[in-house]
Amino acid sequence: MRKLIFGALAGLLVTGLIPGIAAAQGEAPGAPGAHPSWLPANKTGFGTAHDRSSNVWFTLQGGQMSEVYYPDLSTPSVRSMNFVVTDGRGFATMDYTAKSQQVRRTDDDSLVYEQTVTDDQHRWRLRKTYVTDPAATTVLVDVDFQSLTGRPYQLYAVADPDLTNDGSDDSAARQGDALTAQDATNAAALTAMPAFTKTSVGYAGASDGNTQLTKTFKLNTYDTAAKGNVLLTGQTSADGVRNRHVTLALGMGAKAADALGSARASQRRGVRDITRAYDRGWAQYLRGVSKPPSSLKTDAERDLYKASMLTLAASEDKHHPGAFIASPSMPWRFGNNDPEWSPSGTYHLVWPRDLYQIATGLAAGGDKAAANRAVSYMFGTQQQADGHLPQNSRVDGVPYWTSIQLDETAFPIVLAQQLGRTDLWPGVKKAADFIIGYVGPNGQPSPYTQQERWEEQDGWSPSTIASVIAGLVCAADLASHTGAAADAARYLAAADKMKADLPKQTITTNGPLSKDPYFVRLTKDANANAGTTYNLGNSSVTMDQRAVTDAGFLDLVRLGVYRADDPVIRNSVRVTDKEIAFTTPTGQFWHRYTKDGYGEQADGSPWDYTFPAESRTTFGRLWPLLAGERGEYELALGDPASAARRLRDLGRVSSSAETMPEQVWDENPPSGQTGFPAGTPNTSATPLAWTHAQYVRLAWDVKAGTVLETPRVVRCHFLGC
Repeated sequence: MRKLIFGALAGLLVTGLIPGIAAAQGEAPGAPGAHPSWLPANKTGFGTAHDRSSNVWFTLQGGQMSEVYYPDLSTPSVRSMNFVVTDGRGFATMDYTAKSQQVRRTDDDSLVYEQTVTDDQHRWRLRKTYVTDPAATTVLVDVDFQSLTGRPYQLYAVADPDLTNDGSDDSAARQGDALTAQDATNAAALTAMPAFTKTSVGYAGASDGNTQLTKTFKLNTYDTAAKGNVLLTGQTSADGVRNRHVTLALGMGAKAADALGSARASQRRGVRDITRAYDRGWAQYLRGVSKPPSSLKTDAERDLYKASMLTLAASEDKHHPGAFIASPSMPWRFGNNDPEWSPSGTYHLVWPRDLYQIATGLAAGGDKAAANRAVSYMFGTQQQADGHLPQNSRVDGVPYWTSIQLDETAFPIVLAQQLGRTDLWPGVKKAADFIIGYVGPNGQPSPYTQQERWEEQDGWSPSTIASVIAGLVCAADLASHTGAAADAARYLAAADKMKADLPKQTITTNGPLSKDPYFVRLTKDANANAGTTYNLGNSSVTMDQRAVTDAGFLDLVRLGVYRADDPVIRNSVRVTDKEIAFTTPTGQFWHRYTKDGYGEQADGSPWDYTFPAESRTTFGRLWPLLAGERGEYELALGDPASAARRLRDLGRVSSSAETMPEQVWDENPPSGQTGFPAGTPNTSATPLAWTHAQYVRLAWDVKAGTVLETPRVVRCHFLGC
């Protein structure tokens, strides 16, 4: 009987005979709509079901739902979903414009998020809870809408699909009391329970719901939007007084019918049952990994640790095991969808370097299965023509950017050795042989790298060389376990020579930052005493290479190549602390390098690399993960108390819902503005998986009193066991 009733209702909805669903008004005006762009990268929430069958992810930003990823983690397919509240006569306000916005995880063992937004005039409050259906490709938003004045208001939901990472070629249509969008590859559908009382589609900036409601406080009903940047709008039954509750379902699929079927099925299952299943999946995951270590002293630190493990696990693509993306975000200019960046690539790609950091963090936290999937994925994307690993790739392994970074070929070797993966020896051999034989574009021999770890300069970099040396020693160990004695000898000889050459290439004895020797960020000519100049990029300045410092030399200690108390290491620490450290109310953090320009402009507007060189119009901010690296150095130095303080400080930079950023505000807040306290997240990539991994790894390092990541074979070879 229920099926018959539902079928009859569906037929009435399609024909538009149910009262409250407006009659057809034809094609929406204003095609193709405004230029599509992605929302800012400072996400306060990131969720998905643990189940691999549900390949949909959501993010939160600025009081609304931001990008939804489908069908994989390299493909944002929805830009946003926001709400508009109006009285139909004198005002219409969007939820994301309200100053009072709060977000939290509703359960420490799960990734269910709740946003609470209160109108600036205290007229209404909106509470939204987000979850995905473990059995479907649906994001559910459970809404409680409360009028604070006692007067009924109108609540509209507005979804902005940018299907298949391109918002310029979508079409949209009303489907009875539902709304759908479609492009050549994917589709989205929006439904409500209770059903929408009015629906419309339109073009961004012209006939969409946000534009209509804020201009006229009313919604004209349009049936279709043929092609362009389309939006879906539905008026809910909630008025904040008599009716406060509504559940929205955003279904995704290959076709509109698939997306609508997914949304309808999730609505039938019900948000309560779905949330329970969603929570069970993540709770089961946490039971299978290690509990938070005793180095975390407070409930807040332990909650952040669990959030970090969950965030790292959620960052793995469902259909490409081991493919963990850097961040579900597109910072600054990368989110503009200009022709240069459309379809968007960063940061929802896989970098071997970031993946190494993620895998070592997960392994430290007890998820060695994930680390093994990660290293298998790395060697699965190895370029067979020469053996190097791509700079980055989509989750399906297709390379995106194509520069050569030697650390990204070396780190997978280190991870393979750490995990005892002798089965990967053929790939390890190809990678190690590539490193030894690599010759740069102008004939420079290895360990010259086309890009160092910040991907902005070529040359001889201490951090890159540290990874290369460690990678070759680890390759030699794997070679010895597979009977390839000659290869083992070659790799060790090459590693020894690289260490012997390292001082001339990267330690200056006549630089301006100290009378004693110190490591420079990198050299352009393999001569650290030469006054060679280069432009730092990112709209920054041209400098003498001896005057540019960063803390990448600490990799030499962490990877077992140098002793922590080496005099040059100690002096280099002093130099970096003087030149690029800044103490904030949350702790001491570091810039990536001297006069880094990868960050917002002076007035706080987005980073843009297209400004003329020397204009110094952008400011790189502080990187919290560098405090984690310092903590690992201090452990190696025998100073566990300082390392514990770094762990504490690193934990202080998270959002209220435990997302950890790439950067935090520094000594250069936006000029003439307030509300940007030093040590709090800026609008860089958040959550950054590397930051979360660093937090997890340092927590276990502090508990163990040693750096667990250090390869024993490297330490024994260079420093003695």
